[in-house]
Amino acid sequence: MVSVWIDQALSSSRSLATDLETAHKWLHRIAECLRYGNGSDHKGDDTGTQTEKAPLTSFQVQREMEDLLQQFVTEEEQHPAQFALKNKLQRLWHKYAANLLYCYDIPGLPPDNLKMETMFSHLRRHQRRISGRKSTAELRDFGQYQVLFLAQSEKQLLEQIQQVPVTEYKAQRRRLALSEAPRQQKHRLHHDPVSAIQSLVHQHQEILSVLESQALSY
Repeated sequence: MVSVWIDQALSSSRSLATDLETAHKWLHRIAECLRYGNGSDHKGDDTGTQTEKAPLTSFQVQREMEDLLQQFVTEEEQHPAQFALKNKLQRLWHKYAANLLYCYDIPGLPPDNLKMETMFSHLRRHQRRISGRKSTAELRDFGQYQVLFLAQSEKQLLEQIQQVPVTEYKAQRRRLALSEAPRQQKHRLHHDPVSAIQSLVHQHQEILSVLESQALSY
């Protein structure tokens, strides 16, 4: 009796393993169709069908992918893994294909954002390390500048900062101050509401005085 159960389990696992193996092969064909992993410049195909005179285009990739989807025929009951892969791929392709194909027409545009996500993860880890806290809310305010100035030493950072014109630096500082003002005001209202409200009343009175003086001058 036990041997029968073992044979049934092996038979079921064998069919599932075959299904997964075939689905994995289809996944490789999809990656080859998208030229994924061959670099972000997409100058040509490793098979020799593309040359410098005939670079890879989004139209060609779209046509090849649609042909591949038509060839990918499977049934849910017999091949559940392949069927799930086909359905997921078809939904994603119909929904995002237009946005995914730009990288084949724009030189230097990467096919994914993995490097960017890696950089963001590095910034978050660095912020947690220097603050000792799990929250990385500070990156919402200063993260855009940390992205621009990634340096391994103070000397390298100074060289990068010195490349920015002084006028542009001052303009960006003013923009940063304006964007920081609402958050700073909320912080003051939360920690010292009396002083914050008195400051707002004082600002309001100053504005009224200016408006009244302007009205009298006319």
